[in-house]
Amino acid sequence: MTDRHPILRLESLALVAVGGFAGANARYLVGQFVPGALGTLAVNVLGSFLLGFLLYEAILGGVIAQETRAVLGTGFLSSFTTYSTFALETVLLDSPLWMVGNVVASYGLGFAAVLVGRAVARVVAGGHRPLEGTA
Repeated sequence: MTDRHPILRLESLALVAVGGFAGANARYLVGQFVPGALGTLAVNVLGSFLLGFLLYEAILGGVIAQETRAVLGTGFLSSFTTYSTFALETVLLDSPLWMVGNVVASYGLGFAAVLVGRAVARVVAGGHRPLEGTA
């Protein structure tokens, strides 16, 4: 990591904090409209899509600034998505079948959302450029 001026480090910290504040509040609002495991599934899948898009946009296009990726990825999305709530709400579901279904749906849809985010990033980047080490 390169040496950065302390003000730049503080700026990054402030950006992540602002993003975290916004993400936590957005997560709370979603929970008000879609409570329980379904709301958590929705934010985790949406967050997976958005994080997948941000990551692959950086690799394929690089148009989104590093500061924007910090505020959105590290700040907003890390507060918007939630593993601890997912784990707790899964355990509180009515039956083992619902528990397993929630885990399978969360991980399956989360991985699929990352792949969709990658596909969208490729389109935004102007084509189907392959990633390094992939076809």
